[in-house]
Amino acid sequence: MSYSTADSLPPVTLDDVRGAQKMLTGVARVTAMEGSRHLSQLVGAPVHFKCENLQRTGSFKLRGAYVRIAGLLPEERAAGVVAASAGNHAQGVALASSLLGVGSTVFMPKGAPLPKISATRDYGAEVRLHGQVVDETLAAAQEYAAETGAVFIHPFDHPDIIAGQGTVGLEILEQCPEVRTIVVGIGGGGLAAGIAMAVKSLRPDVRIVGVQAEGAAAYPPSLAAGHPVAVDNPATMADGIKVGRPGDVPFRIIGDLVDEVRTVTEDELATALLLCLERAKLVVEPAGASPVAALLSDPGSFEGPVVSVLSGGNVDPVLLQGVLRHGMAAQGRYLAVRLRLTDRPGALATLLGVLSAVDANVLDVSHVRTDPRLGLTEAEVELHLETKGRAHCVEVGRALREAGYTVIG
Repeated sequence: MSYSTADSLPPVTLDDVRGAQKMLTGVARVTAMEGSRHLSQLVGAPVHFKCENLQRTGSFKLRGAYVRIAGLLPEERAAGVVAASAGNHAQGVALASSLLGVGSTVFMPKGAPLPKISATRDYGAEVRLHGQVVDETLAAAQEYAAETGAVFIHPFDHPDIIAGQGTVGLEILEQCPEVRTIVVGIGGGGLAAGIAMAVKSLRPDVRIVGVQAEGAAAYPPSLAAGHPVAVDNPATMADGIKVGRPGDVPFRIIGDLVDEVRTVTEDELATALLLCLERAKLVVEPAGASPVAALLSDPGSFEGPVVSVLSGGNVDPVLLQGVLRHGMAAQGRYLAVRLRLTDRPGALATLLGVLSAVDANVLDVSHVRTDPRLGLTEAEVELHLETKGRAHCVEVGRALREAGYTVIG
């Protein structure tokens, strides 16, 4: 859903981004640029992480929110601001408002993770829980703005927001002047548009690759149609880029300046998040890991040096636990099997002996004895195993079958 008309707003220029950079001095961190040896080996060229997951509030969103609110007229500041978000934008608006002495109200879905709700309140915003999905929350925030006169701070569809996010691009050029490719996740498009505007204005030879989650990829059909197209019921674990329709303002910039938009699967997102945690020791949310997922899915197609923008690290611990399991399963390092055995003393010990012989680590065991499909002396056992890769999973399955067990799944 978009809340602006692109033609009625001024274009974003390099001077706007440079002005935003000055404004953010002492407010937003110049985040680290970290090399990745593992990805560099896969790509065959240097790969660096731009660590916006280490930014204040845990994502790049503070940059755009601060520039937007700082640009309000005195009477607009006096009326306060309102935003709608499930996480990163909420925290960015809350902190920016507090730093500027502006009252803020943030609408969040009722199902928003508790850590994000708590963080938004801690940064100084009044949090109101409304709706089950973000569209309902956005509508409530718009209604509040109309009733109270508060200024609605859109998460991506405004030139000031894009200029603020574009400061990431200026930092990339300063920290890695030899960069040839920048890979960045795309939701509504504010970050990608800002980076593209800043970088292409100074280095038109740098390739910009946008990445969307396969289940929430509104940009490919929109770019093909030549105008923003809504995707019904976007679905992805990467809530930071789970946007059903491109923003009008970023769409124009991305259409002109971003060289390519790719999509990644949920398995690829989970694997990328796991890699960031294990290899780089960086906590990254699924949206922030989307550029890494693109690199892993087709490493030979990127010219280096490559900068992968890790846009955020605000991942709910419950989601993180599930994503890590999913990522391990996708790599063949986590295996769930169900099988039937004779329900007698020592049967489980014998089964565990088979698994021990092939060096599979048992994480969890559960029994079913009352299913009507089972025989009188049968039991069904489900085991969760830690394995060493896909080849090891095949070896475990073969060992179980050779030992006479019926593997159900």
